[in-house]
Amino acid sequence: MSPAYLDCNATTPLDPGVREVLFHYLTEEFGNEGSRTHEYGVRAKQAVQRARDQMASVVGAKREEVIFTSGATESNNLAILGLREAARRMGRSHFITSAAEHKAVLEPFDELEREGFAVTRLPVGPVGYVQPSAVAGALRPDTLLVSMMQANNETGVMQPLSEIAKVLANHDAYFHTDAAQGFGKDIDTLINPRIDMISVSGHKIFAPKGIGALIVRRRGYDRVPLKPLVFGGGQERGLRPGTLPVALIAALGATAELAVRDRQERHRRCAAIRAEALAAFEPLNPRYSGDTARVMPHVLNVAFSGLDSEALIVALKDLIAISNGSACTSSSYTPSHVLKAMGMTDDEANSCVRISWCHLTPSVDWGAVARRIRSLT
Repeated sequence: MSPAYLDCNATTPLDPGVREVLFHYLTEEFGNEGSRTHEYGVRAKQAVQRARDQMASVVGAKREEVIFTSGATESNNLAILGLREAARRMGRSHFITSAAEHKAVLEPFDELEREGFAVTRLPVGPVGYVQPSAVAGALRPDTLLVSMMQANNETGVMQPLSEIAKVLANHDAYFHTDAAQGFGKDIDTLINPRIDMISVSGHKIFAPKGIGALIVRRRGYDRVPLKPLVFGGGQERGLRPGTLPVALIAALGATAELAVRDRQERHRRCAAIRAEALAAFEPLNPRYSGDTARVMPHVLNVAFSGLDSEALIVALKDLIAISNGSACTSSSYTPSHVLKAMGMTDDEANSCVRISWCHLTPSVDWGAVARRIRSLT
């Protein structure tokens, strides 16, 4: 019997309804969206436009504001590095982010620093999120971009995006969020029109790997002055050239529509699983990471006294499949930069495991998990 899959923050299973859409456009409606001389191309273009509408509707955007990419990593790079030319032209050389961002945000900012730009990385502290007052204090007249993730991939802690948006109300800096973990889950937050750019990853929200989006809102008639990172073909308003993967895009659109339709039932299911896990772990005196009141209902980052995360993962591998950090940095055995940014020592960070589930997760024998953990202490 396979262990229960509890690593949904790394990647989610494919939603059954999304799978049907994916295979339809892989095997039947397989035309190139750019082929305008025959019906196959017309239907492919219609599928892409439908997906734009489905994606846009989640956050109250417009179809022309949806740029399809390969995933949140590419979207983050485009949102950050795509502003280099504008920064130089406008003399706006300052950027703000947090110390607990995903590497797909931190490393583009590292590149900006190497090119001579100034980057402020705000602390998150033990609570795991940036204080809006810290953003206000870091703003400068030459600040061009503020980038804060919607929800942390390791801890599940949600950043106060709405409050940060208020801080930016009287400043014209662009506001970007890496919404890989929150898009389609924490829906209301992203409707805020002050959030200029939203990065999305399909495989975090029950769509296939290899597809995502960058939603780029206009300010009135003005576009965010992004420049492409690659060239050739002019697709996606010139920001992301290349033949559009129609099947992947249609699947992403379908998962966005399902996220809105089924949001309450999904939240209820995830909250119920969380309650079962918390009840089972309570006698073990667990230590949870971050402000638990701000953690999304499908995530726990937890440590148990005297247990190393690697040993715990191995001991539980026949019961549950879990991780001890971001899958994107799994080749690195250094302590999590997220947990270190929260003030943990190396030993404390190395004792934490991440458990993440979704509405498709079957029943978990949390009692058996708790008993196994107790046997190790």
